[in-house]
Amino acid sequence: MSAILGFIAIVTLIAGWWLSQQGLTAKPWLQIDQAGGVAAGDPRPAAPAQVGLGVFLAVVGSLFALLVTGYLLRSEGLDWRDMPLPWIVWPNTLMLLGTGLALEWALGAASRGDMARMRAGVLVAGGGALLFLIGQFAGWRMLAATGNFVNSGPADSFFYLMTAAHALHVIGGMVALAVTLERIRRNERAERIRLSVELSATYWLFMLLVWIVLLGVLSGSAGEFLALCGQILSEGRLP
Repeated sequence: MSAILGFIAIVTLIAGWWLSQQGLTAKPWLQIDQAGGVAAGDPRPAAPAQVGLGVFLAVVGSLFALLVTGYLLRSEGLDWRDMPLPWIVWPNTLMLLGTGLALEWALGAASRGDMARMRAGVLVAGGGALLFLIGQFAGWRMLAATGNFVNSGPADSFFYLMTAAHALHVIGGMVALAVTLERIRRNERAERIRLSVELSATYWLFMLLVWIVLLGVLSGSAGEFLALCGQILSEGRLP
């Protein structure tokens, strides 16, 4: 239970920070300008797509929180046998990081109106996402070569399930990148293209954070951290 609460708390904090950046928490009726009148609201309010993405990421975060909780609870069983992580998960992490950085670069170029650099950034991000998926498939092949199949044990089953769920969401992010590239090709309005790049950058940052959490859980390092958090919380409830 502490695992799911901790993960949901992290997701909630990230979502709250992100929503605050979109101007959803602004109260224009409380803002006073220098002349003493009511100041105008945020000139760039959140678009419906931004709000929709925030809700979607909250749902996705809850899904992975349930998977993490199931993993930690099942790992207490007597038949649990740890499995080694394939080494390729670490280069895969760099691919996800590179994808996120490329989209941040593309977003900066979009803010400057540099369409050429923005297109290049989105293309690099798409290449990084494709390499990540290839690396995921290679990792599954490595596990199969060592006799670690989906039905080899509960640890193996959870590894395939959690990484496959993450890979499916990565594929969804690649579809969004393809839509962005199509909008660039059709030379749509700059504001529409920039919003598409911004949404993609936010999505990939979230996917990177989820991947880091999954690696922490699967490698066993997250268990100690959650146990420490649970101990701190339990001590805080003592009179």
